[in-house]
Amino acid sequence: MRIGIIGAGGVGGYFGGRLAAAGCAVVWLARGTQLAALQRAGLRVQSQLGDLHLPEVQAFGSAAEIGP
Repeated sequence: MRIGIIGAGGVGGYFGGRLAAAGCAVVWLARGTQLAALQRAGLRVQSQLGDLHLPEVQAFGSAAEIGP
């Protein structure tokens, strides 16, 4: 099962990152600079509960690119 996260802001980035770090297959639907940053550098989360860095994530600009 894949988990789709719509938006890669603070909330989508945090929860999607935690799910991905726990081993879930996560894809992000993002736009503009958020999409470009995810594709270029992955996802970095800084939190009082622990930091994480996912150097490669699956981020797409449209739902059609994600597929079924």
